[in-house]
Amino acid sequence: MSVFDHKAYDQHERVAFYHDAKSGLKAIIAVHNTNLGPALGGCRMWPYASSEEALTDVLRLSRGMSYKSAMANLKLGGGKSVIIGDPRKQKTDDMMRAMGDFVQSMGGCYITAEDSGIAVRDLKLMEEGCDFIAGTQAKFRYDGGEADGNPAPSTAYGVFVGLRRSVKHALGSDLKGMRVAIQGLGHVGWRLAEHLHKEGAKLYVADIYPDNLDKAAELFGATVVAPQDIYGLDVDVFAPCAMGAILNDHSIESLRAKVIAGAANNQLAEERHGQMLKDKGVLYAPDYVINAGGVIDIFHQRMDSSADAMRKHIEGIGDTLLEIYRKANEQDLPTNIEANNIAEQRFRKN
Repeated sequence: MSVFDHKAYDQHERVAFYHDAKSGLKAIIAVHNTNLGPALGGCRMWPYASSEEALTDVLRLSRGMSYKSAMANLKLGGGKSVIIGDPRKQKTDDMMRAMGDFVQSMGGCYITAEDSGIAVRDLKLMEEGCDFIAGTQAKFRYDGGEADGNPAPSTAYGVFVGLRRSVKHALGSDLKGMRVAIQGLGHVGWRLAEHLHKEGAKLYVADIYPDNLDKAAELFGATVVAPQDIYGLDVDVFAPCAMGAILNDHSIESLRAKVIAGAANNQLAEERHGQMLKDKGVLYAPDYVINAGGVIDIFHQRMDSSADAMRKHIEGIGDTLLEIYRKANEQDLPTNIEANNIAEQRFRKN
């Protein structure tokens, strides 16, 4: 099957495949749209079950980055890269250097950064032979803390800000006593849990990796639940912070939360699932809007901006969500469709 016939293909400008036999690297880069600027999007390493699954993910993720940058008012396009493999078992230094060569071969139309399975150390290996790596020379953090290049703190803060505003909008309440189910305690999910705990939220957590679950129970008083049980909990908020396509016919039927606000990309399995959530009376924070803190962080680092400007830009995520909710309500549209409409007006050429 040609990539042009793939169900997730959406007028992508470039899709490149790369295999480095020496290091074992198998990777894909997808550039969705560069009308607003070079495509920026992280590199993800994941043990995909098949190359078809990897292609689907990179096409969906790169498309989401076009919408994310547009909604965050950034002069950037959308792109993404994926490496097929288990980052805990198969990642090597030579593989990361080979990935840098792959990014360099794109000639600057694509800039990569950190994503699931990739750390700042990996990016530094990539940039040994690549001029288009972001997130390794961070000068500041939104909160004044020590900057190491990892955009996860900014992503988590943006999700927290957006979740708080969404709860206030939908439920008329602050976060104290709110029951929040977090799916995934990785770099972003863990930090989101910290923010929510400080605000007095009651946390329920699930993850395929058990490392942080016991720690969350100890430090945050979180209730640990099995991954398959996270959807049907009697909670106020569901925060997906792991992989995408988790809001589907089956999971939406099980949901009892009134607000969905999380860090995961491409949470809706299909756009029609936004309508299903609307019909069920669930307020959905479009993922590429609420999780834009990371790309905002990288943008400000590249522009040699400041921590204060970065923080204000991230906090604007809450205002953007309220604008989407208002317009969606006025036009009787699901929030994901209204967000798509706004973004497309910004990055599509007439």
